[in-house]
Amino acid sequence: MADTDKPLLIKRYASRRLYNTETSDYVTLEDISGFIRDGREVQIVDLKSGDDLTRQYLLQIIAEHESRGESVLPVDVLNDLVRSYMSPNASVVPQFLKASFDMLRDGQSRVLENINTINPMSKMPGFDVMQAQQEAFMKAMTANMPTTWPALQTPKSEKPAKGEKDESLDAIKKQLAELQEKLSKLK
Repeated sequence: MADTDKPLLIKRYASRRLYNTETSDYVTLEDISGFIRDGREVQIVDLKSGDDLTRQYLLQIIAEHESRGESVLPVDVLNDLVRSYMSPNASVVPQFLKASFDMLRDGQSRVLENINTINPMSKMPGFDVMQAQQEAFMKAMTANMPTTWPALQTPKSEKPAKGEKDESLDAIKKQLAELQEKLSKLK
């Protein structure tokens, strides 16, 4: 069985064919996209030069999905990304995007964890069926995203005991407001 903690090494040959070093076979961009959707990290290197080509191929995968009509990024976001490459403040954009995705993952996991304690409708008949549907929806929406990011997770020992006020929602709202403020300054 492959070690899924380390990135899957894909080697690009001079013929531009991509070779999966774990399974000893050739793969396509669609295969690589599938590995990533399954939660696997990949690293793509040029066999001859040893150059890391991962970023180039990940951008190509995104471009192909966008060109097939599987649009995820709105045009205004794409415009902002292009502008960020031309701006001296470009170093802020990657940090902002990473923080945004980290917050999204953290917020989604907290919603799933706290759905019973936050929602007063939880005592309503049939709520468990509705909750299962919501959880399935959230899992489907976040299936391609890693679920753990230690920098943003609250250690279990610091979580409030039952009956104490949970201030995590306030903290998330504050972080979101700060990110929105930074984004407005970028424009």
